[in-house]
Amino acid sequence: MNLEGTHMPVKKTAKVRQCIFAGLVATLIVTGKANASCGSAFCAINTQWDVQGVTPNSGTQIGLRYENIDQDQLREGRDKVSIDAQADEEHAEVETLNHNWFLSVDHAINETWGISIAIPYVDRFHEHIHDPQGAAEDETWDFKNLGDVRVMGKYQLASNNTGLQFGIKLPTGDYDVSNADREVAERSLQPGTGTTDAILGVYYRSHSIKSPLSWFAQAQLQQALNERAGYKPGGQFSLNGGYHYAANHKVGLMVQLNGLVKAKDSGDEAESADSGGVFIFLTPGISVAVTSSVQVYAFFQQPLYQYVNGIQLTSDNSFTVGINGQF
Repeated sequence: MNLEGTHMPVKKTAKVRQCIFAGLVATLIVTGKANASCGSAFCAINTQWDVQGVTPNSGTQIGLRYENIDQDQLREGRDKVSIDAQADEEHAEVETLNHNWFLSVDHAINETWGISIAIPYVDRFHEHIHDPQGAAEDETWDFKNLGDVRVMGKYQLASNNTGLQFGIKLPTGDYDVSNADREVAERSLQPGTGTTDAILGVYYRSHSIKSPLSWFAQAQLQQALNERAGYKPGGQFSLNGGYHYAANHKVGLMVQLNGLVKAKDSGDEAESADSGGVFIFLTPGISVAVTSSVQVYAFFQQPLYQYVNGIQLTSDNSFTVGINGQF
């Protein structure tokens, strides 16, 4: 699942700053068992300029980032399990390899209001074994498609440290992609959910031009407003935070703690018992100012805690690289 930050005005003379945090989540979701989830994923991470120590007063920022998430580890509850744990299932999940690309445009209308749009492009490979105790037929999907676009607004309070986020996820991604054998992929694997989701969030950022250290915290809730073709994705709550240390005027060292709670999917086409869970990640990173208006960055994400309902594919680690520019 991918989570964006916001831009807050500060003096342009401020040094590079921000990102670790403290805290994360609760409420586990009841364990079930059915067909294993195929495990499509996005990194739970904040990659906006404010996290990397650059927060322009106005103008437009454009960003491009890449995520690599190889989900090749089956998990039941908190425990890693082998493919044999799915012996009684209709199909046994093997791997989902996610190559995600995001193009983002963030425009500050003024010091109070802003708007952003994030356009995902999903390059995904998935493999499972159909009828593992019978004919044991290997099935694969390999597709490249536009995902679900997000449009977000931002309202910043007079304190310049606290703000609200609000917006929607649009049903722009396909949800009926099939493979060469015309087998339609499971709904949780599809590049889009087919639903319109409401998104609401709040953030706080502490910084000082006199200190190389700064930090942020962000909470966000996403909930589908409708069911589409027998499927409604579960709501999700994320909590992100982190510290940023300006090593010098070009290099920033960062670390984030990212938490995500996902409810179960619902509908006739959902694998409800094998969806949802609780996840906590530690995410160190580095940013480098190539010029005064262009920054490159990289993050490595390591799971600290993963609890899934039923049996699902998970990843042992992932990484993100990207570039942001101001115009």
